[in-house]
Parts: sequence; C-alpha cells; structure tokens
Amino acid sequence: MSFWDGLWRGSGATQFDSGSAATNSIELTKRHGAVSLNKQGAATGNLRVNLSWRMRTSDIGAPERGGVLRHPSKLFKPDVVQAHTESMVNVDLDLGCLYELSDGTKGVVQPLGNFFGELNAPPYIKLSGDDRFGSGSGETIFINLDHRDEFKRLLVFVYIYDQTPAFDRTHAVVTLYPSNGPRIEISLDERAPQARSCAVFSLENVKGELTVRREVRFVYGFQAELDRLYGWGLQWGRGYKSKTGR
Repeated sequence: MSFWDGLWRGSGATQFDSGSAATNSIELTKRHGAVSLNKQGAATGNLRVNLSWRMRTSDIGAPERGGVLRHPSKLFKPDVVQAHTESMVNVDLDLGCLYELSDGTKGVVQPLGNFFGELNAPPYIKLSGDDRFGSGSGETIFINLDHRDEFKRLLVFVYIYDQTPAFDRTHAVVTLYPSNGPRIEISLDERAPQARSCAVFSLENVKGELTVRREVRFVYGFQAELDRLYGWGLQWGRGYKSKTGR
C-alpha cells in the first residue's frame, strides 16, 4: 500500500452539541453534527469506537404487515432480532479507519488484509478483531488519544463484506466511548439500498482541538471510493477473508 499527499476538504460552520444528562449520550445528527472532545474533557486516554448491528425480522423472512388491525403505535416499528448466528442472517459489516498522522504517514486499519494496527505504537489505532456474525460486542476500534498530537485526521468507516444485505436492512449504530464524558452515538439509518460502504465520522486535530464530525456518507463502492471522496490517496486491491469454521 503506497502513500501520497492528498488534499483535505474544507469544512463549513461547525455545530457543537453537548451531552444529555438523562441518557449520558450525545447523538450526532445532520442538524447537530459535531462535538469537541476537548470541551467534553475527553481528549486523552483510549477512545473506544464500537460498531453494532441487528436485523429486522421482515428482512429475514416474509414481511409482517398486520394490516389495519395492527396497533397504531407499531405500524412503523418493525420487530428486530439480534443477528447472532450465520444461520439466522447473513450479515458481515466491517469497521475500519483511514488515518493520516502528523508526519504525513497514511494508511488503514481494517480486517481485510489483517491491518489490525497498534495501540501503543504508530498508528496508535487498534482493531480488536473481526466480528462476522453481529454478536452483542460487535467490532471495536481503540484510538490512543494520549498520542493525539500524532494525529492529523482520521476517518472511521463501515463497509459490507461480500454477499451481505444492504445498509437499509441493518440497524447499524457506531458508538464512541471516550475516557471521560458522555458516549457519542451515530446511527446509519438513512436510505441507501445499494450502498456498500459508509463514511461514518471524521476526527480532526486542528491546533490541538479534537473534533468528531458526523459524516454518514454512503457510497456504492468500497474503500477506494471513500478514499477518492476524502482525498486520501492510497492504492487499493481486492481483498479476501480467510474462511472461518464458526
């Protein structure tokens, strides 16, 4: 994988949000799309980024309509089940992170190619493993913010690996757990039936200020298309996973 100098797109006006005392969480939305980790007192320690998903039952078998006899409060709330086993549903969402360090080094942390990263050495980003079945723990990336001065920008993304239903059939959520302060939640709930990848959020270091910005930008290709969209400039090839006996 080779690296190059890319151009980072400018950003518009930033809208910051604060945590909810009731839920101890921040939900990043289109209207409130950014939060400062510094202002939350969360710019140190390990930032844990978790991907979890589940499937609507209507996507597993025949759709359950219920007609007009269905309770009104449930008309637009399809039942959901946890996707625990491959026999139940065929889902494999992967979590990844494009990074650019302050010295110009660029790369990716992701399951494909076994680029699991390192937490206490460059790139200071570590993927805990590859969850292929949507277990309760999902997939997790750890970002060592004690080395925040080494980061220039990060882009956390999710992609669908081979023969998996589209994003609109999953109920995917990416949750950030800082070392201090409320968790940050980003739902991938927009309609994108044919999308294969999604840029979830960016983390930028501007003069020591760490800002998490909601992206939720769906694309119809894979990492190479996200790369072009955000000007990273890596070289990509087709990757495969080893078979699992699970």
